[in-house]
Amino acid sequence: MVEQNSPSPSLHDLATWEPVLRLLRNNGAEEQTGPSLRVAGRIGRGGWSLPLRRRLATPGRAAQAVDVRDEAEAVERVRHALADAGVDDVSFAAEIAPTGQTTLRLLGPSPAVEPGIGTPHPGALLLVEGAIPHPWRCLPEPAPGAAPAPLADAALLERTLRERLPDAIGATEAEIATAEARLGVTLPEELKALYRVARSRRQDWGEDHEAADRACRAVGCELFALDDLYIADAPSRHCRWEFAAHEAVVTPPDAAVQGLVGSPGWIAFGDNGGGDRLAVDLTPGPRGHVGQIIMLSHEENTGAELLADSLTDLVLARPSGHRGGRRDYQPPAVAHVNIRSLKSVEAAAHPGLEVLSLGVWDDEPFSLAPVTGLPRLRTLTAYPGTLADPLEITKLTGLEFLELGPQEWRVLLDAGAVPRSLLAAAITVHGDQEPLSIVALANELLALWDRPQIIQTVLEGDLGPLP
Repeated sequence: MVEQNSPSPSLHDLATWEPVLRLLRNNGAEEQTGPSLRVAGRIGRGGWSLPLRRRLATPGRAAQAVDVRDEAEAVERVRHALADAGVDDVSFAAEIAPTGQTTLRLLGPSPAVEPGIGTPHPGALLLVEGAIPHPWRCLPEPAPGAAPAPLADAALLERTLRERLPDAIGATEAEIATAEARLGVTLPEELKALYRVARSRRQDWGEDHEAADRACRAVGCELFALDDLYIADAPSRHCRWEFAAHEAVVTPPDAAVQGLVGSPGWIAFGDNGGGDRLAVDLTPGPRGHVGQIIMLSHEENTGAELLADSLTDLVLARPSGHRGGRRDYQPPAVAHVNIRSLKSVEAAAHPGLEVLSLGVWDDEPFSLAPVTGLPRLRTLTAYPGTLADPLEITKLTGLEFLELGPQEWRVLLDAGAVPRSLLAAAITVHGDQEPLSIVALANELLALWDRPQIIQTVLEGDLGPLP
């Protein structure tokens, strides 16, 4: 593990951390079993995770801000220091002796490591700079026979909207042209007709506070301003590596919408009020229409739901004639083997398998022989103890992402058998395992690709005895 004794930026000053460390010491003193108290956590500008026993809320009353006031006040000094240092997130591990003598280790950050979620352990390790998960590299398949919906009618759409929104301020042709130049795409006629009626700029509403609601009712969604249109391509749908690697892009042969993460032909123009984006789809699926309206769920990472065959149909509330693609036309590209899903690797194996996840299991560990040689297998996640022989992983030659427990990674590292095809990796950690050994393991993996290490900054000081 790389160590450095840092001088005095505020983040690297023990005084910045003293309120947090005192809180952790006071909270954990009764449970201390060794000569020193060992604690670890994570603090970020957007939140934090500390090993604290919080007071139970009064029955029938939701948790209140006052319940975590001491914690929030202790963390605030560190969060200010993070902001001053331009750092989003930092993990730490501390050892506090009964005398108050303290050794604090700050872990990272590293540009090659994603932060953990609610844990001081590292998240995904980005082994190849700029590497993108496979589903985010998928582009739309051509649909040569796709055409606009029969009832799409830009003129009817414009007349209808003018009747509903007689006082709206529309966009000029120059403003529409500017939007097209910014987006790098020609807007479809229906979308142009919509913005000729209402460009939806907030300043256009003046003191009319109900104007936005009228526009929402008229169009059927919360309409973006013309200046806020964007292309809902794959990069716009951000996802952490360890989640993204478990997705698969699948489009059934009779689907109206392609199962993509995003598309250069998805023009986002509105919101349903719950964080789901509406878009005009210029790259439909095999049974879809050019210009159909789709909704991208904020709870999903791939695909979209068909709302209407055209923008005209959306505004006039005409239902789509499409009845949805089949989901069972081929075995799933993502397979879960665990006590509640598939019960064997054999049951998961087929030529189209892309992602295999071995989860909680209470029987004999699995052999990977049934999936050896599968042409599309790119992601393997194995819960600690579920692999009969971790070295069987060497026979999976197309892996891009691998997530294992520390012992399984140790076997591969000691044998010099970590797959060189990997773009990213992750270490699964259970319970309260101390983070220093996990960081050391992560650094070994990063070193194989000559990637930036997780640097350990050591701070020492004295908190004084317990009061």
